[in-house]
Amino acid sequence: MGTAKRQPWVVGVSGASGTPYAASVIRALLSAGEAVDLIVSRAARLTILDETGISFRDAHWRTDLAAWLGTEEAALDDVRYWPAGDFAAGPSSGSYPAKGMLVVPATTGAVAGIALGLSKDLLQRVASVTLKERRPLVVCVRETPLNGVTLKHLVELDAQGAVVLPASPGFYAGGSTVRELVDFVAGRVLDAARVPHSLYLRWEGELGAAARKAGGGEGARAEGE
Repeated sequence: MGTAKRQPWVVGVSGASGTPYAASVIRALLSAGEAVDLIVSRAARLTILDETGISFRDAHWRTDLAAWLGTEEAALDDVRYWPAGDFAAGPSSGSYPAKGMLVVPATTGAVAGIALGLSKDLLQRVASVTLKERRPLVVCVRETPLNGVTLKHLVELDAQGAVVLPASPGFYAGGSTVRELVDFVAGRVLDAARVPHSLYLRWEGELGAAARKAGGGEGARAEGE
């Protein structure tokens, strides 16, 4: 993809537990032929280390990202990485040609900072830019339970045009492994961004159909019953 035509999705990874959601989203974006600009918060580095054993380092981000995604470095040719403290980064400006931003997973702190327009790091700054430019912003919040303050911040994000998408896996798609449940949430993030994918089996109006296609047992019930 030529530089002049490059229009990436910005993926912001905050320090919430749930870094597999971010990895699944990034892999699916690349598989769909989308360019990715990546921002990993300082707290997210600790979470990645804790959940995967991988140290994510600015100077070695390609090697570390490849290890995190379980892919080859050659597959990352259309990924650009911006350190969380770099306020001069391309996506910090509304003139930068991004398609939108996916914050996955999102801490309650990131939710508050974005809702209030604090821009305390590059992740929050880019989210604020995304909102002001009326581009798609998906916030995949990963916390439970939620207190009243956070709920107000989520309502404010919705009012500003963001999609608030809790990391809430659905079981109607026949998922029976952690990876399948992670991919379901990642798939819903990409659905909100209108990016095609095949991360989960979609509901087609037939009870138990997805479970049977996935090799699951009989008697699967629709979500909500």
